[in-house]
Amino acid sequence: MSKIAEAIKDIKSELPGNVKLIAVSKFKPAEDIMEAYNAGQRLFGENRPQEMAQKAEVLPKDIQWHFIGTLQRNKIKLVLPHAWLIHSVDSVRLFDDIVSHAPAYCNEGRKQINILLQYRIAKESTKQGFEKDEIIALLDRMDAEYGKNPDYAFVNIMGLMGMATFVDDVDSEEGRAELQKEFAEVKELFDYIKSRNYPFLKDFTEISMGMTSDYKIAVEQGSTMVRIGTKIFGARDYSNR
Repeated sequence: MSKIAEAIKDIKSELPGNVKLIAVSKFKPAEDIMEAYNAGQRLFGENRPQEMAQKAEVLPKDIQWHFIGTLQRNKIKLVLPHAWLIHSVDSVRLFDDIVSHAPAYCNEGRKQINILLQYRIAKESTKQGFEKDEIIALLDRMDAEYGKNPDYAFVNIMGLMGMATFVDDVDSEEGRAELQKEFAEVKELFDYIKSRNYPFLKDFTEISMGMTSDYKIAVEQGSTMVRIGTKIFGARDYSNR
């Protein structure tokens, strides 16, 4: 068994049955992805639109691609044909652009574009996302306008995504407490949204949070999707990027 296959087996053995493993394959060659594929992995995460599109063209068609990076509005058309789920919808403008483009990419085989709303929980200014009030305002707007804007029906909000603050020592009491607090904020907002019973959130079931360094804490706090790359594929080579 290859190292990649062993890593996938080990991680999946730790995860509860309701938690999905997204193997983050950004910057990794098709050969590495096929090793993971042959080990039974089908969910892969990419953060560059062009790279994901190129991989989707040459790799098996039953791979479920997850777009997890910052999505620029001028790259939407590269992502929509290939992404089963876009984790990183981080602004009203991006959401509205996806809504306007979605009907063109939906047909009998694909009725909706699946997305998550990225909730900003991290302290770093470099990390993007909605504030809590912005998410509720967006959902309230959809609720009020749903029957008037037919394009809303082509977008399926499946849950929330969160990226925690980077901490130097995840195992320290301070570091663990910070991560627990931030991940708990995502779960709290998720539960609050569920309690509001928006009629268009029929598939609002997913919380995407947790990466190689902190996924165990994220799972404890309610994550249903973990995005793990380094622990599966090893360190990435950025020299040619």
